[in-house]
Amino acid sequence: MANEFGYIDENLKVIREKVGEASEKSGHKVAIMAVTKTVPAQAVNHAVKLGVRLLGENRVQEFLTKQSSYDNSAKVHMIGHLQTNKVKYIINSVDMIQSVDSLKLGQEINRLALANGKVMDILCEVNIGGEESKSGVAPEKLRELVVQLSQLKSIRIRGIMTVPPPVDSDIFLGRTEELYNKIKYAHISGVDMDILSMGMSNDYEKAIMYGSNLVRIGTALFGARNYQK
Repeated sequence: MANEFGYIDENLKVIREKVGEASEKSGHKVAIMAVTKTVPAQAVNHAVKLGVRLLGENRVQEFLTKQSSYDNSAKVHMIGHLQTNKVKYIINSVDMIQSVDSLKLGQEINRLALANGKVMDILCEVNIGGEESKSGVAPEKLRELVVQLSQLKSIRIRGIMTVPPPVDSDIFLGRTEELYNKIKYAHISGVDMDILSMGMSNDYEKAIMYGSNLVRIGTALFGARNYQK
C-alpha cells in the first residue's frame, strides 16, 4: 500500500535541504515549524513522525478540536491572532504564544499563567508593514510594549514574530531584523531575545538570510489547503 502521506516526506525533504543551505550561508541554526491550519491531524502526526517538533496553530477552536488527536511529542505554538477571552482555553495546552500584540493580551496571559503556576513563553508580534489586514504592534511602539510586558512575572519574552508584506519583502525583513537586534542588544531586564520568527512557504529562505531562526511553513509542507470554514 502506498504511503498516503508520501508527499509530505518529499516536501519536507526539499524544505530541509533549502533551510539547511540558507542556515549554512547565514551562520545560524533554524527551526522548522509546521503550520497546521485546516490540515487533518493524521497528516500533522505524519510530519511529527518525520521529525518535525514544532506545530503552529492559527485558530483556537480548530486547535481544540484536533488537540487530543495530536502526537504529543511535538510542541505547539499559537501563532494566530488571539483574543483575550480565549486565552483560558489554551493556557495549559500550548508551549508558546507568538502573537502577543498588546499589553491587555499580555496581562491576561500573565494572569492565567500565574493562576496555573506556570510561566508562559511569548513572542511580540509586530506589524512591520503597517497593514490594516494584519495584527501586530506598530514597529515604533514595539520597544514600549516589550518594556511593559517585561514587568509581568508569569510571562517570558523570547523574541518577536512578523508576517511581512509580500511586496518588497526584503525591505520589511531587513527592518524586522534591525528591530530584533536593537531590542536584543538593549539587554532589557526580563527579556530573552533568542527567537526571530519570520518566513513562511513563499519566503522562508530569504527570511533566514535576514536572521530568522524559526520559519513557519504550511503550504510548502502540506500542499494547497482549503481555507473555507
